[in-house]
Amino acid sequence: MMRIEIIGRDTFWRDAVITEWEHQHPARKLIKEASGSFLIENDWLDDLDRIAGDCFSTITVAPVDPSRRSWFRQFFGQRDQA
Repeated sequence: MMRIEIIGRDTFWRDAVITEWEHQHPARKLIKEASGSFLIENDWLDDLDRIAGDCFSTITVAPVDPSRRSWFRQFFGQRDQA
């Protein structure tokens, strides 16, 4: 399993990635974490990346320790995705 983040132009496009994923791969369930990241099987990455590209989004591998990113955001702020 790997932790990923869906980075889209805005929430509409991030949600579109999830909707399209569920439509194309109903048996492959994304596991959403409290941090907003998702857990996926490693071999799903290419398919998910292709769907994200169709939805003006990208997939990035999330950090193993998401609290570290949260700590950095306290100092540098969160980049606006819109």
